[in-house]
Amino acid sequence: MSQPALTVRVLNAAEAAVLDHVAPDVFDGPPDPRWTAEFFADPRHHLAVALDGETVVGMAGGFRYVYPDKPPELFVNEVAVSPAYQGQGLGHRLMDALTTHARSLGCVAAWVLTEADNTAARRLYRASGGLEESCQIFVIPLEQADAGLLPPS
Repeated sequence: MSQPALTVRVLNAAEAAVLDHVAPDVFDGPPDPRWTAEFFADPRHHLAVALDGETVVGMAGGFRYVYPDKPPELFVNEVAVSPAYQGQGLGHRLMDALTTHARSLGCVAAWVLTEADNTAARRLYRASGGLEESCQIFVIPLEQADAGLLPPS
């Protein structure tokens, strides 16, 4: 008997329960029901998943946004495949599903940030048609540490 093929598709708002079964290392931690509900309640948020049966073994997520002087674009927030499923082209299939979906929403571009030393991600984004540009990322903490504000770095 043959194994069922892995499927890749974009989830709709009614499918949050799909994230009840996620393989290790697909997300940074287990999906939190509060944030999952908020994510799927916002029609600008989109999540492509790779499924082995009912288990999510990969994902690519992003959000569609508009700005007063620009047509809609998709910011790709994160792409990940469980280590046991890497090397099978799932990252590329996930990106293809997400960018195809973005085109159907009227997005004229998709963009993503990654670290310079993340060669696997850079290879994936180039293979997905990405044009590499350099930029500097700044992270501005908005939470308070203990009782005081975070010290400047």
